[in-house]
Amino acid sequence: MNALCFGGSFNPVHNAHLQCSIIAARQAGFNRVVLIPTGQPALKDDDYQIASAADRVAMLRLATKSVTDPQTAVEIDTLEIDRAGGPSYTIDTVRALRDRGWLSVNWLIGADQLLSLHRWHRFEELLTSAQMWVMARPGYLIDWGNVHPAARALEARVLQVPQMDISATDIRRRVREGLPIIGLVPDDVREYILKRRLYIP
Repeated sequence: MNALCFGGSFNPVHNAHLQCSIIAARQAGFNRVVLIPTGQPALKDDDYQIASAADRVAMLRLATKSVTDPQTAVEIDTLEIDRAGGPSYTIDTVRALRDRGWLSVNWLIGADQLLSLHRWHRFEELLTSAQMWVMARPGYLIDWGNVHPAARALEARVLQVPQMDISATDIRRRVREGLPIIGLVPDDVREYILKRRLYIP
């Protein structure tokens, strides 16, 4: 399966999610990006403000329609949301994809996730069940000495993506404070957030 999976809460999906995953996929030789929204994020704080699964999927569908890259298809897979109950664990998703017939599963993470990768559920099994790829932004220095020894082999699979100062946390804050988010998310996603009054207490 010539696809690069990119999981996340996508709360909300934004332009950096889309552009960086497409660039990473191209570098690694994939022609598809599969965005996999989490059901219940496993490592988020209790006060984490998350939109409903239905809203996050709706925003992803709008976002993927905005992608016009001729070389890389972007699609959504809701298998984590469709899985009933409990937190979303990447290893369970990888196993589910293999059960569907995927001969190999390639999974994209951000460089900032490397230091906490050992906290992921059954992470050593994950490292042997999927090919993990790491996207790093310019100037971000990965301290491989502080990365769990089992994950240090990922140094050979680091992909360079452009610096984009966009974060879902900042987008939620801006919406909450009534500040514009033009250019941070696709236009249809922005209109959806405002129409549905998401992230407004």
